[in-house]
Amino acid sequence: MKRLTLLRHAKSDWDDPVARDFDRPLNQRGEKAARLIGQFARARQMHFDLAIASPAVRVVETLNHFYAGYGTILQPRWDRRIYLASVATLMDILRDLPDSADTIFVAGHNPGLEELVLDLVPDDGASQLREDVEVKFPTASLAVLDLTIDRWSDVAENSATLVGFTRPRDLDPALGPETR
Repeated sequence: MKRLTLLRHAKSDWDDPVARDFDRPLNQRGEKAARLIGQFARARQMHFDLAIASPAVRVVETLNHFYAGYGTILQPRWDRRIYLASVATLMDILRDLPDSADTIFVAGHNPGLEELVLDLVPDDGASQLREDVEVKFPTASLAVLDLTIDRWSDVAENSATLVGFTRPRDLDPALGPETR
């Protein structure tokens, strides 16, 4: 059995005039959401054998705020392939993970993370959490999947159960969708 925890980066600052999307920072709402999700992970006593993450600025900043809430700093393995990765690329990354790591933490982007969950978890109507992800995998959300595999190289479609899906708004309604 392997466990995969996916963290989508927190809300970024679209008003920041950066030249490249890769360099876009978080906004204050994103900082708060990432810290809150980190506190949630600490309260749930989540632990990770290995962390891998996109090196995009908004992911790096998400992790810094997540760690502030989590209380522990993980030294992620930075992998540029995660930046705006397709499901196929994410599956390749997972299949290359060391089998000695049973619990993996991945921080990255949509639509790849959402599509990864939807590919890994069977669409059989048995999972309300999967249906929630299918509606939307919001920024700073955390998905926890259990995979019925012994080796990461065996990751395949429909090989996981979604055992947790937490959105910032689940912890603080003020972090729900903005209305104008």
